[in-house]
Amino acid sequence: MAQLQKHLISVLMENEAGSLSRVVGLFSQRGYNIDTLNVAATEDPTLSRLTLTTITTADKIEQITKQLHKLIEVVKVQNLSEVSGGSQIERELMLIKVRALGAYREEVYRTADIFRAQIVDVTANIYTVQIVGDAAKLDGFIDVIGRERILEVVRSGVIGIARGERTLSL
Repeated sequence: MAQLQKHLISVLMENEAGSLSRVVGLFSQRGYNIDTLNVAATEDPTLSRLTLTTITTADKIEQITKQLHKLIEVVKVQNLSEVSGGSQIERELMLIKVRALGAYREEVYRTADIFRAQIVDVTANIYTVQIVGDAAKLDGFIDVIGRERILEVVRSGVIGIARGERTLSL
């Protein structure tokens, strides 16, 4: 049986209405799940960079990338997990609202400091913390803080870039 792996895919595509919808539609039509999805304009306002993660087999990821190449608005596709040999740079942003009362306020502050997070909003009972890192770091922060104290979590999803000389550009 083929082994499931997490794949980080970067897509350079035309920045126009409907482009994102067609890429996402390609995944849903074929029954592939997108775990995280980010898209924004690049330094060239006519192009967007879409970064997504999916968990699938090597055979299926090859099919996915071939099908992405066939979309007219797609300029370039790169499986960062493949081209970087798994050593790509990945980051995710998380905002987390935590109940912080009494002595626990200092504990949240120390934990944020240990994880190199920032407290970006403070009220009498709540801290809002911003943390950037890989998914394991963010999950670790949640575990240390304690799920019972968490009021709300917002995560950006993964963005990534290949290490070294390799680029996704025209």
